[in-house]
Amino acid sequence: MTMADDRQERIRNRAHQIWLQEGQPAGHHERHWHQAAADVDKEDAAGKSAAKKPAGAGKAKAAPKAAKPAAKASKPKKAATK
Repeated sequence: MTMADDRQERIRNRAHQIWLQEGQPAGHHERHWHQAAADVDKEDAAGKSAAKKPAGAGKAKAAPKAAKPAAKASKPKKAATK
């Protein structure tokens, strides 16, 4: 099976899924086919960009946040003198 045959088969399967999800409407096969082709192209583009990145080369994790300094202790209140 060639790559073109594989793509056609994927589009056919995706168009069928769309048709089923929409309740099997008659007369929308062309729209389903174009939508399926766009979906397959998106999948292929996402797969190629993911394949170019080395494993673990995703977004870097943020450094842990520094602990907040302890609240200042308030001065003790003076006792009222009489």
